[in-house]
Amino acid sequence: MTLSARLRRIALPILSASLTAVLLIGFVMVQRSREAWPFSPRPPVPIAERDAVATSDSMDMSGEAPPAGRVPIDVEAAMLQTLGVRVEAVRREALVQELRVVATVAPDESRISLVHTRVAGWIEQLDINTTGEMVAVGQPLARIFSQELLSSQTEYLAARKMTATSGITSVVVESGRNRLLVLGMAPSEIDAIERTGEPQRLVTVVAPRRGVVVYRGVTVGTSVDPSTTLITIADLSQVWIVAEVPEAHMASVRVGMRARLDFPGSGRPVFAGRVDFVYPTLSERTRTLRVRLSAANPGGELRPGLFGSAVFESNGREVTTVSRNAVVNTGVQQHVFVVVGNRFEPRTVTLGVQLADRVEIRSGLTVGEQVVTSGVFLLDSESRLRAAGSAGGGGAAAGGHSGHSPK
Repeated sequence: MTLSARLRRIALPILSASLTAVLLIGFVMVQRSREAWPFSPRPPVPIAERDAVATSDSMDMSGEAPPAGRVPIDVEAAMLQTLGVRVEAVRREALVQELRVVATVAPDESRISLVHTRVAGWIEQLDINTTGEMVAVGQPLARIFSQELLSSQTEYLAARKMTATSGITSVVVESGRNRLLVLGMAPSEIDAIERTGEPQRLVTVVAPRRGVVVYRGVTVGTSVDPSTTLITIADLSQVWIVAEVPEAHMASVRVGMRARLDFPGSGRPVFAGRVDFVYPTLSERTRTLRVRLSAANPGGELRPGLFGSAVFESNGREVTTVSRNAVVNTGVQQHVFVVVGNRFEPRTVTLGVQLADRVEIRSGLTVGEQVVTSGVFLLDSESRLRAAGSAGGGGAAAGGHSGHSPK
């Protein structure tokens, strides 16, 4: 390596270090001339003065703290029409609260009959072969062979013959007839064996009511006894509507309350119902309270298991309300814009019951104040921009007129 190359290699780091030192000295001198950090820090603002400024900046004319990141704004009167700004007065009214819940059609339990036989035997003939069949009162359902019933018939006929030959009315005959009635024979069947003098091998089981067969528990050849459910019949000319009310709203539903019932799948128009019964327990799986209503169903359109909806209406207490469009919900807080003179002041509010078009105001507003209901999001955007500008400008008055209208 030559001598000149060695000198250049040594001189370059020295020149670089010298240049860095010159720049640092220049920066320090500039900061000193500005009396800025790190030489002369600004004197602290007295606590009392600082609190007074913060309080005046964070309170609007109503004494309520404005929402964070918003400031009051002025809008020229000529621009209000262009922006589509509309206002309305805060008022008190009784909110009609609607509660829509899921409802299901179920059979009326007071109109369900279980068909049993009173003797042990076997099913030899079944007149109802499928569930869903309509049956009438007295219609034959099944024919049963019972050794016990056949023996009772034979004893009864023998007692009648003995009485007929002796000419003396016997108590045994009367008790024998009563026994046949207790074992399930109809009076017409007993009259038939008295006329013919022959016992009936098969005894007919008939329908106790008109309705639909919702359960068939036997087939031909089934051995039965009094504990066997042969057939279940439900009268669906009147049904129950069971509504599932969420746990949070169960206090608002009571016996006698009216509801609008809608079952689109049935093809039936919306009809009214009244709460007949509120169940005393909640469903653990769905955390809902079951509420029962009754509905006439002469045409059978309301089929058990059909889903629909029930809408309950309750007249609440009188509360302070505004249009729902007036409320800006940021997810963290809710606020409205109140008209105070020529200014629109953002004000934090506490909400209560919220309906489709009205909302309850629990705090933050008084009846008669004017709030913005249309164009509120334009005002909110402008309020945020001015608040950001005031924070960046280092001393701009919060809420002062910026000399331009909302874009």
